[in-house]
Amino acid sequence: MNVKSILIACTASLMLLACKSKTKENMSALNLTREWDKKFPKSELVNHCKVTFHNRYGIELAADMYVPKSFADDTNDKRRLPAIAVSGPFGAVKEQSSGLYAQHMAERGFIAIAFDPSFTGESGGEPRRMASPDINTEDFLAAVDFLSTNDMVDPERIGIIGICGFGGMAINAAALDPRIKATVTSTMYDMSKVNVEGYFASENTPAQRQEKRKALADQRTRDYAAGSYERAGGVIDPLPEDAPWFVKDYHAYYKTPRGYHARSGNSTDGWNVIGCQSFLNQPLLAWAGEIETPVLLIHGEKAHSRYFSEYAYGLLTGANKELMIIPGASHVDLYDDAAGVIPYGKIESFFKENLK
Repeated sequence: MNVKSILIACTASLMLLACKSKTKENMSALNLTREWDKKFPKSELVNHCKVTFHNRYGIELAADMYVPKSFADDTNDKRRLPAIAVSGPFGAVKEQSSGLYAQHMAERGFIAIAFDPSFTGESGGEPRRMASPDINTEDFLAAVDFLSTNDMVDPERIGIIGICGFGGMAINAAALDPRIKATVTSTMYDMSKVNVEGYFASENTPAQRQEKRKALADQRTRDYAAGSYERAGGVIDPLPEDAPWFVKDYHAYYKTPRGYHARSGNSTDGWNVIGCQSFLNQPLLAWAGEIETPVLLIHGEKAHSRYFSEYAYGLLTGANKELMIIPGASHVDLYDDAAGVIPYGKIESFFKENLK
């Protein structure tokens, strides 16, 4: 049975492990859900199944694979399609925004996977709810490994999409891996910059950074003594009356039926308090200026985070960059279709032009 037939069987029978990645060694089985538990309806234009693959640290990652139905149903179709790997937002799971983007890309003729990063969602990695600029960048590269060795994919036509905090990871991945031929970020965060400087450089002094270092060091001691990791809490709930408007924006997605998911840290109890410690001294975008492949940055006009994309755009060089500002859109408006502003047509044309 070829890979395409396996995919059809997977979709028809809902056997989650039937569509397996082409790993070189046996990996431990993940506990993957069997029901459709996404925050968006299933498209009738694509076939879907669960796949797994591993990164170079041996962490097994879980992903949803979306394949254009017209391609998957034609067993005589010998083409290899362009493919896209999607992840983010930071603290979300593949059943939220990244899956929505991936499914839309599959509707437009791409093979697409939406994956949970290491330590989150259905992916492996212990302890849970940790983050790493290195490992989470590696997660994108591992997704490219998987796609590059998949029988349905043209390995010379692979792109990535990073949403929110995984936008910064996507740029870092593109700077590191020339197999990535085109990169899109949506409502991007630079997680290093925000941890080092605070929002809008509000904590950007050596003394303030040292205070953060000390607080995290003290927390590590408490966690080690307790034998467990204290969680920082997800999006605040209930909302205080004086909450900043962008916090209200997050709440409207993560804490309501619109976007709530039980495996999402932002919807529940958040990252570990020390989960983002390494972002304080590991810059993500240090080599963005040497990316030779095209990069499209998409951001909302009214997003509190807009300056991250503008900053990244300034680091990119040459004619390989584009910044698209969506009029009137907030940060969370680009998470889903609630406001109808995600420019899927632009993303499609960008990838079709650059994944030839």
